[in-house]
Amino acid sequence: MSHEADKDTTAVLALAALGVVYGDIGTSPLYALKEVFGNAHHPVPITAANVLGILSLVFWSLIVVVSFKYVALILRADNKGEGGIMALMARVLAEEGISGRMRQGVILLGLFGAALFYGDGLITPAISVLSAVEGLEVATPMFAHYVVPITLGILVGLFWIQSHGTGKVGVAFGPITCVWFVALGIMGLMQIVQHPGILAALLPQHALAFLAADPGLGFLAMGSVFLALTGAEALYADMGHFGRRPIRLAWFGLVLPALLLNYFGQGALLLADPATIRNPFYLMAPDWFLLPLVGLATAATVIASQAVITGVYSITQQAIQLGYAPRMELRHTSGSQMGQIYMPGVNWMMLLGVIALVLAFKSSTNLAAAYGIAVTGTMIITTLFAYLVARRQWGWRRRLAIPVFGALLALDLTFLAANSTKILDGGWFPLVFGGAVYLVLTTWKAGRKLLQERLDTQAILLREFIVGIETPDTITVPGTAVFMTPYPDHVPHALLHNLKHNKVLHEQVALVTVTVESVPRVVEAQRVVVERLNHRFYRVGIHFGFMDVPDVPAALEWCAEQGLSLEPMTTSYFLGRETVMPRVGAAMPYWREALFATLYRNARTAADFFGLPPNQVVELGTRVVL
Repeated sequence: MSHEADKDTTAVLALAALGVVYGDIGTSPLYALKEVFGNAHHPVPITAANVLGILSLVFWSLIVVVSFKYVALILRADNKGEGGIMALMARVLAEEGISGRMRQGVILLGLFGAALFYGDGLITPAISVLSAVEGLEVATPMFAHYVVPITLGILVGLFWIQSHGTGKVGVAFGPITCVWFVALGIMGLMQIVQHPGILAALLPQHALAFLAADPGLGFLAMGSVFLALTGAEALYADMGHFGRRPIRLAWFGLVLPALLLNYFGQGALLLADPATIRNPFYLMAPDWFLLPLVGLATAATVIASQAVITGVYSITQQAIQLGYAPRMELRHTSGSQMGQIYMPGVNWMMLLGVIALVLAFKSSTNLAAAYGIAVTGTMIITTLFAYLVARRQWGWRRRLAIPVFGALLALDLTFLAANSTKILDGGWFPLVFGGAVYLVLTTWKAGRKLLQERLDTQAILLREFIVGIETPDTITVPGTAVFMTPYPDHVPHALLHNLKHNKVLHEQVALVTVTVESVPRVVEAQRVVVERLNHRFYRVGIHFGFMDVPDVPAALEWCAEQGLSLEPMTTSYFLGRETVMPRVGAAMPYWREALFATLYRNARTAADFFGLPPNQVVELGTRVVL
């Protein structure tokens, strides 16, 4: 590819990244400064010193947290091009030198960070769309009673269209968001031109003076200042769709300048007229532009919500593939883009949660109290994981890594402490919801381990079985039997049950074990490994990445190159189907065993998950007492 073509591709990807990557942080100007100065519990008085101090905090937070930490550092910590807390956890776990205790700690932290992401995933659509629709109140007070119904209608429509795929709508995401950022910049610039003194907030001494003048108020204000950073984690989570260069180009070329112009413009407006605190974002706009701006803001917030919904799908898919969540239905909505997926169960649970949030909190101001604490928790975990990557994989020495990541961690902890003051006002919601998700993830992992231990007590070693089974009395039937098993050294229970009840063996028996690697994708040429055990039995290892779609029949076609030829029409797939029974006094508390049994019973079947042809699948059940 020529240099010019490469530049064109980067520019196109940067435009596309605007909607997906920057939708969340790009809608923060709708409510961030309004919450700092208009907070019902601890409002910051609108004085020249305070406005300059808050704007200086916003500016330097965007520079340090987003520009330096995420755009410069964290984007380097990709996992074969993929980002996000689960991908980062998988990269850390792939390091050979990690001890058992540290490995367990990394897993627990990674799962907790993923769980907190779900809490953020519910609040973002609710607060973003609410804050956009609230512009109607600014246009005319008669719309005040219709804000919540209109918001609910938009959100229901957004979740309803997920099953149809977002490819066609997604084409417009980048241009619409580009117009949004240009509008942000122009609106802010119009105010700055009238009050250029506001640019003094670029100097850090205004932030330091604000914090020093009233440390208590400054500390509380940090919780609201953080609202300007809430989309930062998406920079890393969505990098797999676009790559780091387009994301960096979009940030420094358009997003950061537009955000800063808008925040400074709002600050200038507040200094000129403190009464505009009721909605400084919309009151910056000329009267003729107000209703079009509400429409543009609504479109931008829908795009921001779409990005979060897609992120929740992706992180759920990764959790399933890595063995931390039960199998769920997953549909692909695009024949060309692997990342465009739809998960019905996750979608409708999110919709119910978002509707409950809107009805319970009723305004973006009330929701802002719940926003932030989940994001700060995920940011802290990302910082800790990035430190491990820097030390173990980038070759950073302690004298460099500790000051850099120590300072970033201190800032993250400050934001967490400031946001923790919101817990009683609504911050409890993402913590409770995230805690529930964390409980499900850890229960599933622990339950699977316990189930494996129970099955191991009844296991028969494969090689001993193969030697003993080949007798003149063994009846052979034509065709190939594929037995899916997670334990390649043991005889699958489905094979034992088939032999016991049907008293036959197929002329070819393939024992297939699927392994999900800690990389996003595995190339097809390296996907399958075949080991011939004797004239009848073959052991097949199939390897997928945590972003791959596990299509077993397609993978088995590669076996022919290694001496195992399977005729699709004469191949039968045998699966074990365990019925899990909880037991009092087992390794896990009874209520967690009961939860695991419920999850296991309702998980998507292995046949559907692995793409097996339904008319060629035989399931043989067994009861397992935990």
